[in-house]
Amino acid sequence: MRITIHLSTFNERHPCAYAIVWVDRDAQRWSRESHFGLELPTWGIVHSGPGATLLCDPHDGSPLCELDGFALDGEGGPFEGEAGSARLCSDKARGHWHVQCIDEELALPEHSLFAEDEGL
Repeated sequence: MRITIHLSTFNERHPCAYAIVWVDRDAQRWSRESHFGLELPTWGIVHSGPGATLLCDPHDGSPLCELDGFALDGEGGPFEGEAGSARLCSDKARGHWHVQCIDEELALPEHSLFAEDEGL
């Protein structure tokens, strides 16, 4: 399952700051598809817990962005249109997340974004 999330309204950074990220629930990875004003790496690791999901750095696992109320493993969610607050961990800038799309289909990419998955 791949979930497309729109991060926005980080006015402390820039009034037009946004990022579109894909979260792969099965691989527990995320990738940044487009962005402006939010400096996130091109991909990272997902950690989900009660009440929040963390988008983390791919190298050291440090949290980069916290999605409050985004229940990646919860029953009945996430669902398209779901929304909540987000916080950048580096400077506490606050914004929002919004689920734009959920793709239930298993799609095998032509090229894997995640280098360590190349041999799979």
